[in-house]
Order: sequence, then structure tokens, then C-alpha cells
Amino acid sequence: MTEPLIRFDDVTKRYGDFTVLDDFCFEVAPGEKVTLIGPSGSGKSTVLRILMTLEPFQEGTLQLAGMSYHQENGRGRFRASEAHLRQIRTHVGMVFQSFNLFPHMTVLRNIVEAPTRVLGLGRAEAEARAIELLRMVGLSEKKDQYPSQLSGGQQQRVAIARALAMRPRVLLFDEPTSALDPQLVGEVLGVIRDLAHEHDLTMLLVTHEMRFAREVSDRVCFFDKGRICEEGKPEQIFSTPREDRTKEFLRSVL
Repeated sequence: MTEPLIRFDDVTKRYGDFTVLDDFCFEVAPGEKVTLIGPSGSGKSTVLRILMTLEPFQEGTLQLAGMSYHQENGRGRFRASEAHLRQIRTHVGMVFQSFNLFPHMTVLRNIVEAPTRVLGLGRAEAEARAIELLRMVGLSEKKDQYPSQLSGGQQQRVAIARALAMRPRVLLFDEPTSALDPQLVGEVLGVIRDLAHEHDLTMLLVTHEMRFAREVSDRVCFFDKGRICEEGKPEQIFSTPREDRTKEFLRSVL
């Protein structure tokens, strides 16, 4: 049996007295595409932020690509050195809602910066990789422009290329189309769809685009109040959900 690439063991995350995740257990296999759906505030994005080491948690252990990190019990501090956390982050790329591109850098430099600084790639190799990724997302001709000169959809495609430039084993998408005008959503979903179908990446997605989740996912997990209420193949979740809470949610969004 293949070892999971990602494993949450009894992870608890609190904000003050509010518990977002409570003894949360979750596994993702190498190459699996998993979509997290559910109402706002149910803990979906928190899972991604914890995985990216952007959020500490109070209890439990997280394992990624054979490396683990956990917490000083109840104190919300990582029991891992900053060097160890940086090593973990090299395995994970994340695409945020709001693009997070550097406005003073060209498109090409936005993509090249992290591989040269973090991975130590030479400038020529990093630029060649960036140009290939821009071709993949359909933006080769935009390499010398600045983010302000691009549409929101184009900026998000650059953000995807930037995440891929680090050659992550896991790619995270946190509602990547929620900040876009409706007419721009399709171009970003198209790029993600191609990545899911053509590349052996492990992908974890949070999205409100239910039709898209049905198309690209190997597994869909419905979240509510910090736990997975139901999970299964997309066809099962969207066509014959078992749990009343899943049915109620899907009626409200489909």
C-alpha cells in the first residue's frame, strides 16, 4: 500500500475559544487530486494554511513527504526549527485568492525570484523554466509586463506558474477564482484542469465551483464545522450524497 504524501493526525486548531479543527485526521495519496467543499468558515482554507506552515496549530502532528512537524501542546508554536519548516515548504506550492504577485517586478522576475533565492538555481536555468511555465499557462508574450498591466485572470495564471516554478510535490489552491470577474473564471479553471489531467501532481483544492470540482477531483470532501462530514468519489458526492448536511449544502449551491 502506498504511503500517504500528506497526513494530519489529530490536529486541533483554535483561534482563542473558537475551535476550527478538532482532532482532525486526513490523508492524501501521492498524485491524488482532492477538493474540499463546504460552507464558509468550515475549516477548509485552514487545512491548506496549516499544510503550508502559514498557521501553527495547538495539538497533533502533520506529515508531508516523510517529514513531520507538530506543536508544543496547547501553545500554538511549531516544535520544529525554522530551517526544518523551510525545507517542508519547498515541497508545497500555494495559489491564493488574491494573486500576491510582487507589483514592482515583471512577470518573469515574479516567477524567477523564488527558485533563484530558495532553490539556488542559476538565473539562466530559472528563466528557461519560467518561460516554459508561462507557455504552459498561455502567457509567453506577457513576460516583460508588470502585474498592473494584466487582467485578474492573467495575474492568477502567473501565480500558478510561480507556484509550479518551485517544482512542488503538492500544489494547493485556495479558492483561486473567488477574486475574479465571472468572465475570467474559465481561463483560470482551464489551466488548473490541464494541470490535473496532464501532470502527476498531488493537488488539494478549496473551491465553490462545484462543476469544476466534479470534473477534476479523484475525491471530494465535504467540510462542516471543522470536520469532514462526508467524502467519496465526485459522482457519489454530487449525485447520491448520503448525509443530510451534504444534501442541504449542495441544494444551496447547485
